[in-house]
This record gives sequence, C-alpha cells and structure tokens, in this order.
Amino acid sequence: MVNWIKQLESWSKPALAVICIEIVTAVGLVDYATGYETFVFVFYLSAVFLATWFVGAYFGALVSALSVVAWVSSNIAAGEHYSSYFVPVWNALIMFAFYLVVVWLLAELRTFQKLLEARVRRRTAAMAREIQERKRLEKELLATTENAQRRIGYDLHDGLCQHLTGTAMASQLLAQKLASQSLPAAAEANRVVDLIEQSIELTRSLARGLDPIEVQTGHLADSFRELAARESDRFKVACCFACPPAVPLHDVTVATQLYRIAQEAVTNAARHGKARHIDIQLGQLDGKIILTVTDDGIGLPEDAGGVGGMGLRIMAYRADMIGATFHIARLSSLSGTRVTCTLASSKKP
Repeated sequence: MVNWIKQLESWSKPALAVICIEIVTAVGLVDYATGYETFVFVFYLSAVFLATWFVGAYFGALVSALSVVAWVSSNIAAGEHYSSYFVPVWNALIMFAFYLVVVWLLAELRTFQKLLEARVRRRTAAMAREIQERKRLEKELLATTENAQRRIGYDLHDGLCQHLTGTAMASQLLAQKLASQSLPAAAEANRVVDLIEQSIELTRSLARGLDPIEVQTGHLADSFRELAARESDRFKVACCFACPPAVPLHDVTVATQLYRIAQEAVTNAARHGKARHIDIQLGQLDGKIILTVTDDGIGLPEDAGGVGGMGLRIMAYRADMIGATFHIARLSSLSGTRVTCTLASSKKP
C-alpha cells in the first residue's frame, strides 16, 4: 500500500486529475448498468480520495460534485422516478455534504502528513549536519593529536637527544681525564657514559614511535618492520612483520592510522596479553587492504571494557576515522587474539 501511494506521488497532477475523472465516468457507467436499485455511490470515494490526496482539496471538492452529478444522472437514466424534483436535489446535497466531509478529513490528514514529513526532513538534515560536524571535529582532534605527538618526537630527537649526546661527550672526556690520572673513578665515569648512551637510544626509539618518518613518505612496510624490531627489543618478545605483495598505499592519514592501530595492538598484546610471539601482516585481497595483528597471549579478556579497554576503543576509533572496519577476536578458549582492520584500497579519509 505504501509503495503504491509513493508511486502515485511521482505522477504529475494533470495525469492524476485525468485518472480521477475517468474513475468517476467508469463508476457512473457501472451505476447505470446495475440499475438505480443498486447502491454504488460509495465507489465514487476512490476518485474523491485520489483527487484530494494527490491533487488538492479544491479538486477533491470538484470531483465530489462530479460524482454527485454522475450518481444522480445514472439513476435517472436507469429509470428511477421521484415524486418531486426536491427528492433528487436533497439526495444530491446529502451526498455532496458527505463527500465534502471526507475531503476535509483527507485534506487535514494530508496537511498533517506533510508537516510531519517536513519535520522529519528537518530533523534528519540537522542530524546529518551534526554528524558531519562531529566527524570534522574528530578529524581535527586526531590531526591535532598527531601533530602534538610529532612535535614531541621532534623535541625528543632534536632537543633531548642532542643534550644527552653533549652530556655523554662531556662525561667521556671526564672519564678519559680520570683514566689518564689512573683514578678509580674512571670506571664509574665510563659507566655513566654507557647509561647516557642507553638513554640516547631509548629517547630516539621513543621519538621514532611518536613520529614514524617512513609513514609520512609512504613507506608503510618499512615503518612496520621498524615497529616490529623496536617492539621486540622493548618488550622482549618475538614480533615479526610480513607483507608478501607490495601494498600501494600513499595516503598519509590512512597510513598513519594503520600504523597507530598496529602499534596499539602490539602494545596491548605484549603488556596485557602476555604474548611471546606477535605477527603483523599487511596485505591486499579483492581490492581491500587488510592489516592483522595476531598474538599467542592469554586472549581477549571477558570484560573488554576493563584492562586494555581504552586501547580497543582507540583502535576502533582510528579505524572509523579512515572508513575501515575493525574486528578483534579470541583465537581459542585458551590463548591468542587477532586484530583485523580492513580498508578499501581506493578509500579516502
């Protein structure tokens, strides 16, 4: 019924007006053929309904008048006799009044429907604008976060690392002077130099994690290999990366978000999943880019909103920002978790 009404709404008003008149004519002919003793004036309501609902109230009143004329005329032509002229006129007026009431009710209902549809359209448009604005703000927030991380990475690399390097050189000179004087403190000074050099390496590793330079230039596979090597050393786990075919992905935002998802997944697996082996895979299948991070840890916790819950939400949020689908699942009842992020290769953020 709803589809039928929607289809009629797509027709032009002149075409619908012609159909209404044809219906009145057809019902009048049936009324004449069945004789005046058969009561068929109710069937004129179909034309009145179409005229009022799809064309307008005024045309509905006109069709009502035509229906009354057709009804009275068909009855007279069929042989009905009246005691006076007042009887058919009175019957016609009663029928016309009844049709006008129907027209008024339909017109009010139609007006209410249009107001309701307009309200729904306004609310839908407002919600669409709100969603669009929210997505814009989310993208700006994400970009701001990435820029802040990048600035911190630069500061660590160009600021703190340089300062630590200068400190290490000064300490080394001090150790050499102490050694030249055969003082026992020379060994302690060398130990300080070793600690400072370890701090330099740790700071550089943190800087690379905050600002993966290779991601910016489009070499996503190289960034993942470095990530696997760095996290293997950081968490003392066997973290490997595999990318059999080359994945043509040069969009900076998409590449960065995929990198961050993998980074968060590896961190969760090592810290919360107690994994010993973590595999990162990046591939392409059926026009889709698929990133998977699989571990042999204790598995996904029953309460994902507890430990590591924030990390899961962040990964899902990053995937949504680039139009990707995010899925995480326990591999078995005993151990293992797999994070999957799927993105159409032609998808733009």
